[in-house]
Amino acid sequence: MTEARRYGVQPGNPDGVTPSQTVGPFFAYVLTPHEYGTREIFSKDIVTPDAVGHPIRIEGYVIDGDGEPIIDAMLEIWQADGDGRYAGAAPQHGANTAFKGFGRSDVDSNGFFAFRTVKPGQVPGPDGTTQAPHINVGVFARGLLKRLFTRIYFQGEPANATDPILALVPKERRHTLIAARRSRGDDTVYTFNIRLQGEDETVFFEA
Repeated sequence: MTEARRYGVQPGNPDGVTPSQTVGPFFAYVLTPHEYGTREIFSKDIVTPDAVGHPIRIEGYVIDGDGEPIIDAMLEIWQADGDGRYAGAAPQHGANTAFKGFGRSDVDSNGFFAFRTVKPGQVPGPDGTTQAPHINVGVFARGLLKRLFTRIYFQGEPANATDPILALVPKERRHTLIAARRSRGDDTVYTFNIRLQGEDETVFFEA
């Protein structure tokens, strides 16, 4: 990921005769098949019994430039564990061998999504730097010829101030990458909305 990049979304067809999206999305039957009674290979709950890290919930909405929900989006996440280790990056023994750090979620009729995971640790960055805890996100939706890539950073994380990737983003745009933290009973919840265009459009990256 080297620089922030904006994408547009194709407008809907006002006649309602043909699909409003330029490409699909036709992924639901295979990639998010739970509504069709088929077992999912990857799900929105990626916490395993041996997962290292503090359990958290991430939730939010995928919306367009007018604030309307995108009801056919799909999100994929990829992250390190609480010790900053990516699955498969090195031989693992004992704790965390089952945690893969990859999840997939569709959205509901309100554009809402949620993941259950663990807060990742810091990972190495370019030129010997260290990156702040973050989660990589891929976004699929109507009108997108290619998926979009963004990141979720965490509110109140001191390492955000020195993260080399976040530093590439203009200061006035960085808030679109920061998930807001709150408590819900005993759960830690981070809210992260994804806006595909318009004012406060989420920052997307080349990948």
